[in-house]
Amino acid sequence: MSKNKTYSKSQPVKQKQSSPKKPKIPKKMRGSWILIGLGLTGVALVSATAGALLAVSLSSTPLRQANLSPQEEAVFNQDETISYKNLHLPELSRPVNILILGTKVLTSEVEDPKQEDLGYHALVNSFHGLTDTMLLLRFEPNQEKLTLLSIPRDTQTLIEGHGLKKINEANYYGGPALTAETVSNLLNGVPIDRYVRVNVQGVEKLIDALGGVKVYVPKDMKYQDDSQHLYINLKKGEQRLNGEQAVQFLRFRYDEFGDIGRIQRQQILIRALIEQALKPQTLLRIPDILSVIQSNIDTNLTVEELVALAGFAGQTQRSKIQMLMLPGGFSGDGKHEISYWIPYNRQIQTMVAQHFDHGYTETQQIERDPTSLRIAIQDSTDDPEAVQAMVHYLQEKGYRRIYLGDSWAEPLKVTRIIAQKGDDSGAAEVRATLGVGEVLVESTGNLASDLTIQLGKDWQEKQQMNLELEEQQHF
Repeated sequence: MSKNKTYSKSQPVKQKQSSPKKPKIPKKMRGSWILIGLGLTGVALVSATAGALLAVSLSSTPLRQANLSPQEEAVFNQDETISYKNLHLPELSRPVNILILGTKVLTSEVEDPKQEDLGYHALVNSFHGLTDTMLLLRFEPNQEKLTLLSIPRDTQTLIEGHGLKKINEANYYGGPALTAETVSNLLNGVPIDRYVRVNVQGVEKLIDALGGVKVYVPKDMKYQDDSQHLYINLKKGEQRLNGEQAVQFLRFRYDEFGDIGRIQRQQILIRALIEQALKPQTLLRIPDILSVIQSNIDTNLTVEELVALAGFAGQTQRSKIQMLMLPGGFSGDGKHEISYWIPYNRQIQTMVAQHFDHGYTETQQIERDPTSLRIAIQDSTDDPEAVQAMVHYLQEKGYRRIYLGDSWAEPLKVTRIIAQKGDDSGAAEVRATLGVGEVLVESTGNLASDLTIQLGKDWQEKQQMNLELEEQQHF
């Protein structure tokens, strides 16, 4: 990555659309929403229509809507091609890092005399405002693994030419190039190969094009913001959400963990979207999906590269999809001062080395006793005896740092061992100890833990079998 580029007021980044006003930092965090559906599932679906797309062009970038200068183009890694053509479809030729940016721009943030005054802050079809969602995806063909890193929008970082800011301002000041450079610097120089920008309108349209998405809503969600015509009214339970409802699910603002709670809901929806997008019946919806992608994406990926990424994503196993969150912690209370997500640099260095293969060697791996891990237990069975049996069993096996977290609202058939901080080896040890469950690397469990065990029905069944065996032995 070049360190000589500057982005100052004397050298503005050219944008084709109207320039937004200076971003306002709200005292309360605004609702967030997810754009990974448009980025990742959209990419995955392209493979189904590869023939038609390849007929357009294998080398052009037909989905690009922003003009990048040569200086801005140089921000993105051009050392090697990321795909190659075999006798069938393009395939990934090396590991690739893709930056996904989700924008939400309101009429109040755009200086446009032609903009109709609707009497409220309506959404604008634009890519050039603050980013509400920021994700870095790593496609790793050698390990057949897909890693997703969520970067909180309130992350405090240095934006070149503008000082310490929230990272979501980088797109406003300098578009995808400045944002990519800012993310790379935050992650100790991880190269960014390509970018994808999507807007909020595309999320709702894509989910409708997919036929909705099945999600378990953990609690009743009700919120009203007349200034944005945002009305949220969702009931607890498993249901199929249409596009509007899915956006409500992700923009709900009353959560004890603020933006981090929204990131957790993003990751819940990511898995649901991936699983839905890869179902055979989705092929029937390809024309509608392509229309949404073409109208709501800006990217410097070529069609050949899109098809290669799609083919890889479509073949990645569930257990090989890992979802992380940038290590850090809140500063400020979000009420009386600006609240930032302060990055934990040492933890970031370790995470990047292990999951983004940046300067990492086997000798750098830290050996850790799994029994020293801090483990939270979340019950989904409404069975206190099963919970206590879990605690006692782990204690007998030498695990010392166990505590009970809030219950998990969704009833689970299979116990989940969640690696909150990416320690999949420790989670695998726990899974082997329990003899039940599945390991997931994501940030949907208890935030204070190293691992979270979300207790499922399979543990109850195992306990019942053990009791029956004990009774048989008494006779």
